[in-house]
Amino acid sequence: MIIVLDFGSQLAHLIAKKIRMLGEYSEIHPSTTTVTEIIDLNPKGVILSGGPSSVYAENAPRIDPEILNLGIPILGVCYGFQLIAYLKGGTVEKGEKSEYGVTSMKITQEHPLLAGLEEEEQVLMSHGDRVTNLPEGGVFIAETEGAKAAFADDKDKLYGIQFHAEVEHTPKGMIIFENFLKISGAKREWTSRSFISEKVEELKKIDKPILMAVSGGIDSTVAAALIENAADEYLHCVFVDNGLLRKEEAQRVVNSYNKMFKHFHFVDAKELFYNRLKGVTDPEEKRKIIGRTFIEVFEEKAKELEKEFGTFEFLGQGTIYPDRVESAATSINASVIKSHHNVGGLPEHMNLTLIEPLDELYKFEVRLIGNELGIDEKMIKRHPFPGPGLAVRCLGEVTPERVAVLQEADSILTSFLEEDPRVTYSDLWQAFFVLLPVKTVGVMGDERTYENAGVIRIVESTDAMTANVADIPFDLLITITNEIINKVKGINRVCYDLTGKPPGTIEWE
Repeated sequence: MIIVLDFGSQLAHLIAKKIRMLGEYSEIHPSTTTVTEIIDLNPKGVILSGGPSSVYAENAPRIDPEILNLGIPILGVCYGFQLIAYLKGGTVEKGEKSEYGVTSMKITQEHPLLAGLEEEEQVLMSHGDRVTNLPEGGVFIAETEGAKAAFADDKDKLYGIQFHAEVEHTPKGMIIFENFLKISGAKREWTSRSFISEKVEELKKIDKPILMAVSGGIDSTVAAALIENAADEYLHCVFVDNGLLRKEEAQRVVNSYNKMFKHFHFVDAKELFYNRLKGVTDPEEKRKIIGRTFIEVFEEKAKELEKEFGTFEFLGQGTIYPDRVESAATSINASVIKSHHNVGGLPEHMNLTLIEPLDELYKFEVRLIGNELGIDEKMIKRHPFPGPGLAVRCLGEVTPERVAVLQEADSILTSFLEEDPRVTYSDLWQAFFVLLPVKTVGVMGDERTYENAGVIRIVESTDAMTANVADIPFDLLITITNEIINKVKGINRVCYDLTGKPPGTIEWE
């Protein structure tokens, strides 16, 4: 494997993803990981991520300096580059001007790390400090107008890049990581098929009843399918209809799951969820209410099922890596962005052991595994859907009436995107409608209206860590807008969200 040591940058997980896309298994570990722990993991190489700190700051994250003496290839990215230079006796200084954004990098010395790149390449810089002098044995091999951009020390197998090769704004970034894997001697044998084989063998050891919530989304579906392959006698899938799903989705999910799972159970809890959400407008409170209510419904169903199938000892979940990233579950240097429905929150009194077969995977890997398992292609390509459902797309109070309006608008949006030949729906990361708690004046049929405003949100992404606004044909957006306003009673104004991530999040709440 390749270990990525995390210094508080969410981009650290993009590094791990890129390495896996190249066929080598990669894991994220905190910057506090000791040299002994790394030796025990026996990696082919180590990558030090970027981070927001300065190496001279009092509380700046560090690594065990002995890690740099292991004799295995180590690549520092941005802060990781500066840290290697600092710990080995080089000089890191505050730059005369910071570099943030796309810039041009010039290769000043040929080296295997940069093999396959042109003399000048586009890279994404994001730094204030810069390395001005390297420790003995190191040489600079690239530069930008404002800083030395890369270095190599072949004797000690230390390498560094000041830019972010893991982001799309560095078009040749994958080549650099591929070069690092060659330097590391990585075998690149990480495949979805090997993962399935290993995971199924691991899950076969379970011989006690397993309770699992399935939502119709790809994560929980693939996780449940993996467990079903290994322990179908013990797995009990529970689908809770909270009334916050897309139009007619509950019935579609029930039809699919009845065919997929030996033990499938449906719970209609719409009324309970709406009663609990009555009068609530704070988004975080919505999430917590939905999470608590879901657990309550889950517990009640579990007690009912235990009378027939015995005591449950395990709880299956479809947690994937990005869930854990945004909930600060993988890094001591990260901050919680928002609570996630499938990370933590399990009451201690339930006394269940978690089974999370996908918790080290990214979305693209989950889809690959879904394909290998023969899951319906439509379900595999389904856009990610938030755990709290339409509650976080229905801004303000969540009521059956407002959700019904949202469902209709969202259904129209989806149908047009799926049918227009200029748009490949499966290539979009997410496309959805947001209902605002705002009314605006309009004119329809020569009469004044005072109805709800809504927003179309369509983004492209590869992992949800970053996202760009999708370039949808303008005439199609106009057509969708007119269709929604004409067909959905209660909406008289539609906007298009042009915000990327960052600075926004993909969901509005």
